Amino acid sequence: MNRPHPPSPRPVFPNPYVVLRWTSCTPNAPAQARAALRGVLGQLGLSGEAISDAVLAVSELVANATEHAPGPYEMRLRLAAAEFVCEIEDADPRVPEIPAFPSDAAFALDPGRRGGGLDALLSLLAERGRGLSIVHELTQGAWGFRCTHNTKIAWASFPANVRCCP
Repeated sequence: MNRPHPPSPRPVFPNPYVVLRWTSCTPNAPAQARAALRGVLGQLGLSGEAISDAVLAVSELVANATEHAPGPYEMRLRLAAAEFVCEIEDADPRVPEIPAFPSDAAFALDPGRRGGGLDALLSLLAERGRGLSIVHELTQGAWGFRCTHNTKIAWASFPANVRCCP
C-alpha cells in the first residue's frame, strides 16, 4: 500500500547561518554570493519575487563591501518569525556616507533625458552610486550598518514566512 509522504519540513539552520565566506582573491564573489543566498532562501520555502528582491538588494551590499572594504567577508542569514535579515561583514569599521533618498519614486523616468522610455531607464541604471538607493527601495528602508571594533556589518531585512530556527 502506498502511503503519501508528509511534506518535507523546512531545513533547520543555526541562527545566524553563515551563507558564504570569501576574500578579495575569491573569483566572482558577488555571483557566488547571489547563488548561495538564492539557494538558501529557496530551501527555506521562499520563491519568486521575495527571493529576487532579497538577492538584488544583498548583491548591492556584497558589491559595495567587495569594492570598498578589505576582507575577509562573510554573509550571514538571521531568521525570525516574520522576517529574515541578511548581513554582510567586512574588515573596515567605517560606515560609508549614506546618500539622501528621495521621498518620491527613486527611479522615476525623466522624459527630458534621451527621449524617456527605455533609453532613459538604461541611462539611469548605467550610472554608478545607486546601489544603496536600490537597497533602500527593495527593503522599504529596513537596512543599515553596525560597527564593531574591527568590522562593519551591512544588513538588510525582508519580510518572510520562514520558521524561526533555534
